[in-house]
Amino acid sequence: MQDVAKEAGVSPQTVSRVSNGSEAVKPDTRDRVQQAMQKLGYRPNFAGRALKHGRFKNVGVAMFNMNTYGNMSLLQGITDCAVSHGYATTVLTMDPHEGHPLQHAVEQMKNLPVDGVILVLEQRVSDFAGFIPPKDLPVILITEGPADHCPTIDDDQYGCASTATDYLLSKGHKTVYHIAGPQHSQAAVSRQRGWKDALLQQGKSVPDVIQGDWNADSGFEAGRRLAQDPQCTAIFASNDQMAYGAMQGIISAGKRVPEDISIVGVDDSLRGLVPNLTLSTMRLHFSEIATTAFSMVLQACEGNSPEVGVKKVIAAELVERASVRDVN
Repeated sequence: MQDVAKEAGVSPQTVSRVSNGSEAVKPDTRDRVQQAMQKLGYRPNFAGRALKHGRFKNVGVAMFNMNTYGNMSLLQGITDCAVSHGYATTVLTMDPHEGHPLQHAVEQMKNLPVDGVILVLEQRVSDFAGFIPPKDLPVILITEGPADHCPTIDDDQYGCASTATDYLLSKGHKTVYHIAGPQHSQAAVSRQRGWKDALLQQGKSVPDVIQGDWNADSGFEAGRRLAQDPQCTAIFASNDQMAYGAMQGIISAGKRVPEDISIVGVDDSLRGLVPNLTLSTMRLHFSEIATTAFSMVLQACEGNSPEVGVKKVIAAELVERASVRDVN
């Protein structure tokens, strides 16, 4: 910093202000300092900044994979939020086969320059109940269900499924069939439970579950299979990829959507990807979850940790398009 100050003809305090993004520097002075930084190869030091300000201005994010639509959307939302607050983001991929995946991920993060951690737990983990977060590193969980040790937030997985099922029943369908997501997914299990409970609460029969794997091909096979069942007039699929695959399977089997079979999906992930999209869905607000999770981390860093033992849920939104027929 002394070398940069000498090169630019300013004080070390001015160099510090420029490196920390302060507005209290004249534009021409800032340009001189930045040119000197570039010439001398100066870079702000994480450790030094943390010692002075008590923050790294960096948030850690850990998840099992970055391939699913939901996780990609959450990661994009968190990084966008971080940038708007002048923060960086450090991302780790967790190993579901690790004996204590939560504890292991947090121990890894403790060795990195992060101020807090957001853990995305789309799968059940063995050490969830026994996990004890470190006192010096705020941890926020994006997961199903409340936790006694950390603040949590997620979509209302159960509620989106019951709303979709109630919607199809309100259109006069005698029951609703379900294409489920993989059973290792907490979201898939909750959506299946919401679908089943909605049918039971209205005294409807509960058909056998068709097992899918989140991908369109599994939905296609399920759609072809259900097209052969004369009792099937309505389907709730656990995500839009399977729902769209099911639509194509139904059509390939000689039936029509929605004239013969109505269908509703979850997540609204095909918007902007499929032209003339007709699939009705339950839209999940991943951006709002990401923004709220980031805000919860910042609060915790300020010493205002959100309440534990209570899950904050973001309700889904029914988007009606043209894949549901009213048979009343």
